Amino acid sequence: MKIHLVKRKGHLEKFDERKVYASCYAACLSGHLKKEKAEKIAAAVTRDVNKWIKDRKKVSSNDIFRLAIQLLKKHDAEIAFLYETHRDIS
Repeated sequence: MKIHLVKRKGHLEKFDERKVYASCYAACLSGHLKKEKAEKIAAAVTRDVNKWIKDRKKVSSNDIFRLAIQLLKKHDAEIAFLYETHRDIS
């Protein structure tokens, strides 16, 4: 199923789970985790985000952002903080 992502400026974009994975992975590396641990955490968060959105046709990027923070907090609060505070502001 094709899921549309409502971006912060209101436009629609096709949901791409690779972006969730990449941003979580980058936060993990910024927190000085080893690559293997970063991969496991990013994969777990991506899997849980996919489960959460699976029956939806539209979801906001902000909802996914907030969910990712909650999921990351379960693994490491510092990583969740890095993810939240290093959000692209463009």
